[in-house]
Amino acid sequence: MTAPALTAGPTRRTSTVFVATAFVAAGASMLMGSMLAMWLDFRAKAPTRVASDGVSLIKDWLKRDVAIPEVAATTLMITFVIACVMAQWAVYSARRGDKSHTTLALAITMFTGLAIINAQIALWMQIDLVLRNDAYETMFYAITGTMMAIIVSAVVYSFVAMFRVLAGRGADHDVLRAHALYWYAVSGMFAALWFVVYVQK
Repeated sequence: MTAPALTAGPTRRTSTVFVATAFVAAGASMLMGSMLAMWLDFRAKAPTRVASDGVSLIKDWLKRDVAIPEVAATTLMITFVIACVMAQWAVYSARRGDKSHTTLALAITMFTGLAIINAQIALWMQIDLVLRNDAYETMFYAITGTMMAIIVSAVVYSFVAMFRVLAGRGADHDVLRAHALYWYAVSGMFAALWFVVYVQK
């Protein structure tokens, strides 16, 4: 007497776009993490100078005439929260078959990303640093420029996701979930950059 064969379990479909987005987000996170580690290493090895009191030592890393606009940088950080909420709203609306709200959420996410890009450019203009004067300025533009490229890719992702919904592919929830995941990852990367570069300096 042979034992009956076990029935097959429920099939699980692996989302290629979600996995690919996760890999891209992980790669971008490692890139930003390594650049921030280089920033901290440069800052730790910066030469020191004697302060005006003649006793304490000051690291010669951030120039005296360079003022980081912390209000603008913090506003930039808070704006990422709006982008994440809107990206998640798109997933929520798509699951309920609400095409109009899905499109609206993706449009707001995209325009919030454009506002972030505009704010970063304005922050560069306020700081008014020269690219190749010293290590601080070169590292500052290298890190923030890389972050800008990542933000631009997130805005493009929002545009593509919105175009797919308008084209009648709103039922493909994997793209919207992957889109939200990417915005979460980008927000986490900027949070680390904001704390290290704009807050700690």
